[in-house]
Amino acid sequence: MSSWTPNQDGLQEVLGMLRDSASPDPNVQKHVATRLKELRFIPNFLAYLAHILVFATSEVGTHRTVAGLVLKNALIERSGQPVTDSDAQAMEYVKQASLAGLQEADKMIRHTSGSVVMAILYTENTGAWPQALDVLTKGLSSQDENLVEGVLNTFQKVAEDCPQRLDITIQGASLFEHLVPLFIQFTGHSDARNRLYALETLQCLIALRTPALMAQLENYLQALFARASDDSPDVRRTVCAALGLILASRPDKLVPQMKNVVDYITYCTKDEDESVALEACEFWLTFAEDPNLKSQMQPYLEKIVPLLLEGMVYSEVDLLYLDNDEDDEAVPDKETDIKPHLYSGKAHGVGESNEAASAQKGGQSREAAEQAFDDDDDDDDDYYDDDDDDASAEWNIRKCSAAALDVMAVSFRGDLLNILLPHLKDRLFHQEWTYRESGILALGAIAEGCIEGLEPHLPQLVPWLIEALKDRKALVRSITCWTLGRYSSWVVAVSTENKQSFFLPTMEGLLQMVLDGNKRVQEAGCSAFATLEEEAGGELVPFLEPILRNLTYAFTKYQQKNLLILYDAIGTLADSVMHALGTEKYMEILMPPLIDKWMKLSDSDPDLVPLLECLSSVTLAAGKAFGPYASPVYQRCITIISTSLAQWNAYLGNPNEVHEPDRTFIVVALDLLSGLAQGLAEQMPALIESTQPPLLTLIAACLTHFEPPVRQSAHALLGDMAMTCFPLLRPYVPDLMPSIIEQIIPEPQQDSISVCNNAAWAAGEIAIQYQGDASPIEPFVDDLIQRLIPILLNAKSPKSLSENAAVTIGRLGLVAPDRVAPHLGTFAQAWCAALWEIKDNDEKDSAFRGFCMLIVKNPAGLENSFIWFCNAVCKWQHPSRELDDMFRQILQAFKNQLGAQWEQQTSSFPTVIRERLRERYQV
Repeated sequence: MSSWTPNQDGLQEVLGMLRDSASPDPNVQKHVATRLKELRFIPNFLAYLAHILVFATSEVGTHRTVAGLVLKNALIERSGQPVTDSDAQAMEYVKQASLAGLQEADKMIRHTSGSVVMAILYTENTGAWPQALDVLTKGLSSQDENLVEGVLNTFQKVAEDCPQRLDITIQGASLFEHLVPLFIQFTGHSDARNRLYALETLQCLIALRTPALMAQLENYLQALFARASDDSPDVRRTVCAALGLILASRPDKLVPQMKNVVDYITYCTKDEDESVALEACEFWLTFAEDPNLKSQMQPYLEKIVPLLLEGMVYSEVDLLYLDNDEDDEAVPDKETDIKPHLYSGKAHGVGESNEAASAQKGGQSREAAEQAFDDDDDDDDDYYDDDDDDASAEWNIRKCSAAALDVMAVSFRGDLLNILLPHLKDRLFHQEWTYRESGILALGAIAEGCIEGLEPHLPQLVPWLIEALKDRKALVRSITCWTLGRYSSWVVAVSTENKQSFFLPTMEGLLQMVLDGNKRVQEAGCSAFATLEEEAGGELVPFLEPILRNLTYAFTKYQQKNLLILYDAIGTLADSVMHALGTEKYMEILMPPLIDKWMKLSDSDPDLVPLLECLSSVTLAAGKAFGPYASPVYQRCITIISTSLAQWNAYLGNPNEVHEPDRTFIVVALDLLSGLAQGLAEQMPALIESTQPPLLTLIAACLTHFEPPVRQSAHALLGDMAMTCFPLLRPYVPDLMPSIIEQIIPEPQQDSISVCNNAAWAAGEIAIQYQGDASPIEPFVDDLIQRLIPILLNAKSPKSLSENAAVTIGRLGLVAPDRVAPHLGTFAQAWCAALWEIKDNDEKDSAFRGFCMLIVKNPAGLENSFIWFCNAVCKWQHPSRELDDMFRQILQAFKNQLGAQWEQQTSSFPTVIRERLRERYQV
């Protein structure tokens, strides 16, 4: 043992703090927490904690355990801190005490000691602590049952949190090669706890595809099958999880025994222990997600589908929390009901109109979120719609079953539908409401994959669903809203003569649910109506007045949680109908409740964020009609940005004392200003001149802000101002351009891709304003080109980034062709490839006109990329007259230059290109 020994006064002081940590007095608890935080980097203090954990046997067990947990957390927090010679004895004592604690009789002390051992291994190389490896490896063969259990529990923690610490070589042999057979052997231990630790350790290793375990896969599988009917539910759960991991990593090992595996997972799906049944259900989801296993799964669909349907019925526990049919709209929400509102700023793209690009909030973040659930609808986790209460917010069998059915429907389509339909019919018309509800959930889950096969049935199913919106059970009404939302694309696409039968009743039915007296139904109705809005777009214009009156009336009924969804529905409506919203009549309906909420919320209220986000869409859609409300909105955005920047400066100057500000307020305020700049361009000069501090000063600070989303939205606002009110921006361009250029990076970090994207776009919007007078922008052209070309040539660049880089290069060519033209041969092919699939729009037109000017300046630069240019030309559907003339002149010039070689040059072109060139440009 280390020569460090506790001082009795110090020991009593630490014990006193641990005892006080359980005080009912919050002030005492706060004082203790502060003191413990102050002491966490002092090795002597950590040694006292280790001593109390392991050797203070007369102390209450809870206090000893708390000492161990404080010690574990402190060790992880101080990772990387240097240890002085004077501290070394104390730290050595911590190590030796934690190893000694692994054989304590008290299980909690053993396990907490194991957590400390894991924390030490987490923070330093295993080779620096050979005693730990010695104790752990020898402990597996000990006759001391407590030590064996403590060691296995520790290995499980290490494998879960820092498995790399075990991936070492000792005397020429891999430690894993020594340990894996022992872990497999322990899966058959007489003590269920040890079986479980061994299985969970192996589960961590199989998830990492550890070579030593992959080499022992056959033995591992045999060990899993031997535990298939284990008495311990935790062991059976872990067996199911391990089979799922093997299916995902080495399905070839399970295919020969697939029938037995499917029979076993089927049996476990019906297990009385919910954790076992859920893990078995996860296996079906894993099975369905692998397209390479489709042929393996198909023979078992008739067995799996009924299991999933049964799993989608609400459990009795779920109903205890969720089955509320009361009109509870007047009941205030609990604080725990409110999910954090995620907002990541505005991203600009090339392949859509400016309006659509402006409506696209989130950029890369939104794409990542959609991929996380692999579905098209933002509300698709609503068949995970039991998230009002803590007990039902967790991933459960119902949610997993619905997700698995969704994935299977996409994979098997008609084959799955043929099996499902008889079961679905029984469910939808079942007398027991819980079965009807699960049938409606199943119908929604298969919407994406089985829509073609369901189309003949939808003329009967959609009216049935609309009628189900009147069900007395709130849970039936809410899931029906979600399912109708899933079929909104079909409802919108019906023929004009059928609108009266399907589209209008669906719209009216969902609007009624928006105003339901039950909060859960309100939420589902509002979310589903937002989905319908996205699908319907301009189809909603004739019904704008009743829609707006319904949505605004909801402000008088909704509590805090549903207000957030209502803001989203109004914002989505504005994005969908755009300028049709821009009338005085509609503004008089819509704005009073929004302004009322606006006035009641403070600048630091989190609920202000979704309101500002909603107003961003409304300002863009309403345009000049928003004018009467513009001044107070503009001033408040300026105040929020200015205050937020001051808070960030205070935080960066003293991060230990000042709480980190929420970046969301500044991001959403910048985006709302973007909406104003686009919608109210003519009013912007007056707004800017009448408020302090100056907007451009704030933008300059945001362009270099610490947080990427702030820089992202600042560049978006700058580009929008360049488009709509450039005279205001022009005097500041020389000072702002270096900050913009700095963000254009050939290989940006993941969290800065959208920043780079918006910076490249903004640079192009600014550059194009200098047509006819390029002198102010010319000093920056070379730097821009040196950054944009590598983005274009980088095969790893995200598509949107390559597109924006290409557009800006083209626009620079339009403004300063002499500076850009010498580089044409370097980027011509990549430039054409980046933009030829983009739909015709003004941005693309200006970029191509600039590219044509570069060709005129340096025709030799196109020689090796001529076919790429011709293909890009032919992809245009409706080029402007000016661009069309430029194409014709360039093509004629090349044909004249080549003379008799023209036919030889173009003979290798694809037929469609040759024909289009001949038809359009007579070459």
